[in-house]
Amino acid sequence: MVQLYNLHPFGSQRVVPCKQEPAHFCCGQDVLFVASTAASCRVEVFAMHDQGRCEPLGSFATLGPVLRMAHSSAGDYLVTIEEKSKATFLRAYTNWRCMSAGSSRVCVRMVGHKMEESYSETWKEQMSVVEMPLSDPPLCISCCPVNGDLLVGCKNKLVIFCLKYLVINQNLTVLDFERSLILHIDNLIPAEVAFCARHIAITTELDVLILKLELVQQSADRTEQCAQGVSAPEKTVDGGVKDESPSTHTLQLELDEFIICQKPVELLGEESKLCEIPITLESTELPTEETKCFQVQYLLFRHFTPDQSPFGFCEETKLHSVQLLPIYQTGSSVTAYEETENKRELLSLFCFFSLPHVGYLYSLGKLVEVISTYQYSEKSEQAVLTPQFLHVITSENLQCFTVRCSAAAARDEDPYIDTTVKACPPVTLDVCTLRMQLFIGPRAICHFKNHIILLTKADTEDITERRKPTRRMLSRKADSIKSRTNSESEPGWNLYIINTVSTIQLYREMVDYSRTYENVKTESCIHLLSEAHLLIRAAIMDPHFLKSDEKEELLRAFRESCAFLGDCYSRFDTKDYHLALPYYRMSGLSMTEVLKRLVSEGDETQTYEKGFIFYLTHSLNEDLNEELSKTILACGFIGQPRLLRQCKGGIVMPTEFAVHLKEMQPGLLVAATVALHENSKIELEEAATFFKMLCSHSENTIPQLLVDFWEALLVVCSQEEILQELLLRVTSQYVWRISKKQLPETKPLKTTDDLINSCNHFGLIFPWVTSIMSVGCSSDKVYDEDISRLQSLLCSQSINVASALPVLEALPEADNVGLTIRVLCNTRLGKYEEAIDQLLLRCPDAAVLYAQHELKGDKQALWWNKLLPELCKRTRLTGNGCPVLISSLKETLSVVAVELELRDFVSLLPEDGTAAFFLPHVLHCSQRKLLT
Repeated sequence: MVQLYNLHPFGSQRVVPCKQEPAHFCCGQDVLFVASTAASCRVEVFAMHDQGRCEPLGSFATLGPVLRMAHSSAGDYLVTIEEKSKATFLRAYTNWRCMSAGSSRVCVRMVGHKMEESYSETWKEQMSVVEMPLSDPPLCISCCPVNGDLLVGCKNKLVIFCLKYLVINQNLTVLDFERSLILHIDNLIPAEVAFCARHIAITTELDVLILKLELVQQSADRTEQCAQGVSAPEKTVDGGVKDESPSTHTLQLELDEFIICQKPVELLGEESKLCEIPITLESTELPTEETKCFQVQYLLFRHFTPDQSPFGFCEETKLHSVQLLPIYQTGSSVTAYEETENKRELLSLFCFFSLPHVGYLYSLGKLVEVISTYQYSEKSEQAVLTPQFLHVITSENLQCFTVRCSAAAARDEDPYIDTTVKACPPVTLDVCTLRMQLFIGPRAICHFKNHIILLTKADTEDITERRKPTRRMLSRKADSIKSRTNSESEPGWNLYIINTVSTIQLYREMVDYSRTYENVKTESCIHLLSEAHLLIRAAIMDPHFLKSDEKEELLRAFRESCAFLGDCYSRFDTKDYHLALPYYRMSGLSMTEVLKRLVSEGDETQTYEKGFIFYLTHSLNEDLNEELSKTILACGFIGQPRLLRQCKGGIVMPTEFAVHLKEMQPGLLVAATVALHENSKIELEEAATFFKMLCSHSENTIPQLLVDFWEALLVVCSQEEILQELLLRVTSQYVWRISKKQLPETKPLKTTDDLINSCNHFGLIFPWVTSIMSVGCSSDKVYDEDISRLQSLLCSQSINVASALPVLEALPEADNVGLTIRVLCNTRLGKYEEAIDQLLLRCPDAAVLYAQHELKGDKQALWWNKLLPELCKRTRLTGNGCPVLISSLKETLSVVAVELELRDFVSLLPEDGTAAFFLPHVLHCSQRKLLT
């Protein structure tokens, strides 16, 4: 399917100032050759400059009218088929540029003629015409763009002439040719041929045959055989196959007024041997040690049938415009300054040929396959293929189509394409028509760099119609018009040079055009951006890219096009969503930059599909420093809150991306929400609602992810009011889960130790709290994380205990957890005596530890004013029945004896106490006094 867009690939156009009507023309390097019609027998040469400016360089005579002509960039020679006296001649014009310097000297010589050094000085300043005689008239020609070799098509054979560079002396090298190989092909009259890198494409009216000459490892016998000049014919089919596929060379047989036509045939690769076209190779070069031996490899054979319509067969159904297009390796070791035509390394090869209403583009790589089919809206006259476009002329239009050569070549060059590392639009992407430019009577076309040369010739009736005066003019000007028409005959033809616009300019237009489809036709938007990407790729693959003034701009455009495609595959619901990852990687954008570009300001309806999720997930999983990547990404969310929340029907809800993050990267989701809150993009209550909706919880239940958010926000929160609110909320949740013996539905993102290490609002748990929790066997082991979090909060100085008391009272008093919480609360409230009473009553083991930790400074007096009297009292009541009290009393006496004077210490001792128990402490107090 061919899509039609109305873009502007064609720029300015100028008329070539030809003196005579053109019969044939071709381009070569920076010049245009124009062969005049039969009357003049001359070739005019024009220099082509930027913007299509055309300057005459001169002209030279030919032997007769030119029937075919071609230029070889390798060797810079022009080859023609000319006719004189009903005979055809094959001639090559070398050193033709000397004529532009004013020289009119011409040397005509036979191919292979020995050149003497005595002529060297004159050869520098004269054009040399090399005549190449053939036993059969030449019908068509093609020059190899890689090495300059020449292929000539004759009836039942093809002849190859190798281009030779003959060094006459150190100052002079001249061109010559050597007929090296003949391919004998029975019953074949070639209409057109194409030649490139030992690949040969041949067309007749309805057949296409593509061959490759493969080098054969030489042996002694093989060398001798090559020297003799003939290789054995290749047997390609057996009798059974012949029965199924009759000979393809007898296309139509008229029997008893019936026309018998064969069915269409397409044979690819190895199957193309079944085409029943035997080929015999004849080597004609002189045998040497360097003589190369070849064998024929069949690549493709197609046979077409005439178009059939309600009015019968179309007699004009003929193939035309066969072409082999090479694309060269861009990563070769040849630098920009060393690069020449001969040093290019072939990367990929493509073949194009066309019928009047449909064209075919094949890739000739490891697999031979059709990659594009072009359906024309009108009957085509001729077509020319370039790495970026296919230009086709019809009776009224110059049409510009896109091609897939760069997509196929990119895959040949880079094995990482079609992985998560790199991507490229598929070779199978539908081609499109960029422009249909109206012209009157297009007849022929050729192309060079950014120039299209177009010959137009109006039919006689068109010219006559143009000459007719209007009705108003008839009365006054009929006589003058009649006389002028007779004296000034209009030629009715023009030869134009049409500039194609720069790659960057057309790329920008395609990108702008794609935006019209962003919210309407997803596939059209992706298609246009893919075309723009391939346009840039083709420009970068050009051998002259390293020298291009646009190099840096093209590279920037390439990265930009990758980013645009990444955006499409992130935003659109498409089966190829995974391509977001490699395109974003190729764009060079960081994760933060990707996030910033994904939401345009004011776009409330923007959605994000699986492609964005795929990109983000893989980017995080492959980042070695996950915490750093999460921080970077979270910062990226600051300006893009709509990545997480969307408004539907007036209700703010989590996006699909947020749901994905919840499942795959909850830590990132929490970090992003924290960043949004800290930058005033989401309020505390909004965040709570967001997480509840995200986790499908009711308004009255708190999901663990919301608790994770509160805990994370505590780390960065600096506003006291919000801080106390957060502390109260997490405290309430801890208390609720402990009292209800309810585990969190998901694993918390951070442990208590993580919170203590990262957040000042979680303090180290006091030793006496740990001592209490170690006494006995707690039934709350499975809830240790919530318990330790709550205790850690109360061990810090942040939480307002008075505000939290109503929440904390929900904890049962009977267990150790309740005891630690109440003692902590009393301590924070300054109720030390109540705390001591609670400990002596419930856990006397921890009383001294508590006093050592808490009763310091202005609270130290509570050692002897509260703790010591209470211990004495409780020990007297229990006697020896409570060893823990006795042990605690001894420790307390040791501390008090150190701190008090002897008189004060003795006054604290009970009057009915056992002297043997207190005496050691009294003695210790008195000795300390003597020492001081």
